[in-house]
This record gives sequence, structure tokens and C-alpha cells, in this order.
Amino acid sequence: MTSRFARLPLLGALLVAGSALAGTGPVQQQSLSLDMANRLVNASLEACHADGRTAVVAAVDRGGNLVALQRDDNVGPHNTLAAQRKAFTSLSTNTTSRALSEHARQDPESANLNTLDELLLLGGGVPLRFGGELIGALGVAGAGGSAIDEGCALTAIEHVIGDS
Repeated sequence: MTSRFARLPLLGALLVAGSALAGTGPVQQQSLSLDMANRLVNASLEACHADGRTAVVAAVDRGGNLVALQRDDNVGPHNTLAAQRKAFTSLSTNTTSRALSEHARQDPESANLNTLDELLLLGGGVPLRFGGELIGALGVAGAGGSAIDEGCALTAIEHVIGDS
């Protein structure tokens, strides 16, 4: 007959293994809602319009899925995909697409990022953070240059999200 004390190491191992697996449940994360996406897209277009410019604005959630998109009249059709890719680029790198573009130009090891079809190394993509958590990204294209595209997005984020 095995003594009770002989089973203690096995019991200890099971308890340690169980506690290591305790954190394997679902992860709770915030993501961009349709309502917030629409408010951000509208605010981005308003910021561009206030400067006499037209644009396309795309909003993606934390998974890179397109949530909202609007295109002004008379904006080139290539800008629709550009706005989406700028948003995806910003989301996936957790930085503005303009900063990533500048980094890739200065760092030879990062220069090959432009070979990834999903990424677009042009300014206008801005990550969206809420409560310190990355929840999605905005992409603006067609407003007249990378700095202007980014400026429209930043103005909208300040207006809708603020410093949350």
C-alpha cells in the first residue's frame, strides 16, 4: 500500500501545472465600435473639409477588420485602398504610418517592409488608443500629402477620443 506522503509530490506537480494553465482562458480586449468608428471617420472628413480638402477615411478595429469607410466625391479611386492599408499598417505596427515610413528610409534592415502587400509606408495612418489600449486605427488618403492626411486623423482623434 502506498503511503499518503508518497502521493504528495504528484499532488504538488498537479497543483503547479494547474496554476500555470490558469491564465489560458479568453482574453478580454477593447476594440473599435461601429459608433466610434463612424464618429472618427466623420470627424476626420470634417477636419479635412475645414482645410478645403477632400479625402477617403478608413477605420479598422484591433483585428485589422474594416469597420467604417467614407470617400469624398472626386477623390481618386486608388485612395480608398490606400486609406485602408494606411490604417492596417498603423494598427499592425502600433505607430503612425508616417513614422514607420521615415524609419524604413533611415534603417536599411527595415527598408524591405515596403515589400509586404498589406503595409503602405505613407503617412496618414494613426493608431487608436482608448484607456491606454490599442483598439484600432484610422487611415486617411487623398487630402494632399502624408502630413495633411495624418493631421486630419489626429484632429479627429483629439476631438472624438481626447486623452483617454
